[in-house]
Amino acid sequence: MKKLETEIIINAPAEKVWSILTDFGKFSEWNPFILSIEGKKEVGAQLKVVLKNGKGTSVFAPKVLVSEQNRTFEWLGSLPVPGLFNGQHKFHIETISDNQVKFIHNEQFSGLLAGLLMKMIGEETRKGFIAMNDALKKRAEQ
Repeated sequence: MKKLETEIIINAPAEKVWSILTDFGKFSEWNPFILSIEGKKEVGAQLKVVLKNGKGTSVFAPKVLVSEQNRTFEWLGSLPVPGLFNGQHKFHIETISDNQVKFIHNEQFSGLLAGLLMKMIGEETRKGFIAMNDALKKRAEQ
């Protein structure tokens, strides 16, 4: 199992960060990494996610695992063949004070191809996480 994790301090209330993070219709206005999400933020819902992947894009259809308002949003994406590659993507908002949070953004990769794919896309993915975190911070602090 391989894991990528980034975090950033955002000077805004958890409710504001959550509202930006779960307003999928506006992702194209601010998010340089996750270009769009279609679907509901409910546990069990199927999403359609478009990610910036190097110079191109990747489209996949993960299932929502956790949707805990103002705290955690998590999904699981996988390749069509079970056991080859899974990505469990998690956004976690940890309240520091009324107007400050720590935003933790991570993904845990598993399956037969996890190591190989991480070597291929790991660094680009980390850069994408950081770019998204920075953009979320900027939008939330406006």
